Parts: sequence; C-alpha cells; structure tokens
Amino acid sequence: MSDGKVASVLAFERKLDPSDALFFAGNWQNREQAEAWQSVLVVEKSVRGTISNRKKTKDQDPAKLDAEIENANLQRIDVAALPSDCDTLKIKFTLRVLGGVGKPSACNDADYQQKLLKMVDTYVTTHGFGELASRYAYNLANGRFLWRNRVGVEQIEVRVQHNPAGSTEQEWCFNALALSLRKFEPTDATKSDLQALSQVIESGLQGERYVLLKVEAYVRIGEGQEVFPSQELILDKGNTKKGQKSKTLYQVNGAAAMHSQKIGNALRTIDTWYPDETGVGPIAVEPYGSVTSQGKAYRQPKQKQDFYNLFDAWVVREQAPDAGNQHFVMATLIRGGVFGEGGKE
Repeated sequence: MSDGKVASVLAFERKLDPSDALFFAGNWQNREQAEAWQSVLVVEKSVRGTISNRKKTKDQDPAKLDAEIENANLQRIDVAALPSDCDTLKIKFTLRVLGGVGKPSACNDADYQQKLLKMVDTYVTTHGFGELASRYAYNLANGRFLWRNRVGVEQIEVRVQHNPAGSTEQEWCFNALALSLRKFEPTDATKSDLQALSQVIESGLQGERYVLLKVEAYVRIGEGQEVFPSQELILDKGNTKKGQKSKTLYQVNGAAAMHSQKIGNALRTIDTWYPDETGVGPIAVEPYGSVTSQGKAYRQPKQKQDFYNLFDAWVVREQAPDAGNQHFVMATLIRGGVFGEGGKE
C-alpha cells in the first residue's frame, strides 16, 4: 500500500447486537409475575378517513373539493393496543456486547490493517471504552429504545439483568422518566447502578468476558391504549393493489414486535460531538450524522467532520482528532459497516 491510500475492502461487524423486542400486556402491579403477561396482538382495522392532504391551487375549487370529499378515504391498517383490562406494556429484548472493537472482519491490505490496529490501541490506552459504555448504559436506563411508546406515559421501569455463567447474577432497575433524553447526566439515585452497568458493557467491548444483557421495560400507559411496534417498509409499492393495507406492523408469531435495527439505532444515539448549532441533542452514530426524520446530515464532508475524513486522517496520516471525535470514530466502528475506498462512493 502506498502512503495515503485506504484499503479498498474494509468492513467491521457490529459489536452491540440487540435482538428483536417483543411486546407483552399486563398490569403494573404484576411486574414480578412473568405468567401474568400476554403477547400484544396485531389486528387489522378498516377505517373510513377524510380527505385532508394539501391541495394544489387548481384543485381548490369548491365543487372539485366537495366531489372529492364525497369519495371516502377507505383504508386497511394494522394496529396494536393493550387489552381493555391491561394498563402496562412490557417490552423485552436481549443485547449482546462483543469484543474485538476496531479489528476488521475484512481488510485486503495488511499494512493498512497494521496502522488501523495501532490507532485502536492508542485510543484504548488513552481513553478506554468507559465513555462510550456509559452512554450505551444510559440509553438502556432512560428507555430511549421505547421510541414513541415513551411519550406521554405515567411510569416507566427499566430492568437490566446480567447473568454470567459461574458468577453472581446482577440486576439493575431504573426509573426511566427521571433520566433525560437530551443529556447524559445520571441522577444521584441512578449514579452507582449506571456505573456498574457501564462497567459490564465496557468489559464486553474490551473482550474480557461474554456479556449478554436481558432488558425489560414496563410502560404504564393505561387500559386499552394503543402501542407502537415497528412498521414494515413495503418496498414494492408499484405493485400494491387497491384495497391492500396502507400500514403493516411488524410481528413475530402473531405478537407485536420492534425491529432489532430500531433498538440498535436508539442505543447508539450518543453523538453529541458533531457541529451543533441547533441544540437538537444526541443523534445516532452514523458516518455522516444522518437524521432521516429531519432530512439533515449533521456531519458534512465539507467541514471534514464526517467519519471518513476523521478516520482517514487518523489512520493514514496519524492526525488524531479531538477527544470527542475520537469517541465518534470508535462508536462508528462499534456500529459496524463497510468502509472501504469503494464504500464511500
């Protein structure tokens, strides 16, 4: 490899590996009774909606609008809700934390790999994985992975369990609503538990032991209230027939569930090191700082704040970025992906 070149084949496996999250229904006072919880079912509903989308100027004629409104906006959709005698949603998943951070799963250049591993060793010696692990732990504790299910609820309790073979079981319990989604500031009541959980995650990232966390969140919403599993993306919309469902929810064996990718996105929402002038808070770790819901990339290549510029400068030219962006680069490697020279096109 000549100096200044990036390996054309370069890939990393993700090191935070969540399962799908399954939805259950029960009552708040039965949190200790596993048998008292039933799967949340996805059911189909047919609704008669109204025309409410924005109209072009040429279509705003009263006669045309009246004619359109006469035609009902009929829809078939999936919905998921708690039964009428259940007030609490339980969401359950597992999270595996893997070691070998920064070691590529594929690299076609031995010299480049040598430089890369040297960079990772320097980071681990200087910082360790403590800062990243503490942020991942915080996102478990604050229930960020609940997404819309976290909004407007009465109570949330998050339980994280680590049960290593041959060791004492560890369990931590958090009041998620007491923890902010915009800052990584533990309360006095959660400080010691968060520190213990982050140490377990850090040991997994260091490759010191096998780490499998079992996560359960209890969300007190109210009897019969709607809950929000993942929505399936219908790719072949061109072949969608009239009368087919306009919203399809994700389910596992008939029970509502959330995609593992959505859980992973929430857990890696730790990037506060990007150029921030709007005060939007943490964003998910992505090479260009992409936030699709806002249609914006917060890490622009022109500013040389994107992953590729920072990573290449650090590995190839040995120009280490500031501490915050070093954390960002390592968090991107933990995220995993294909980052070779061809992958930037």
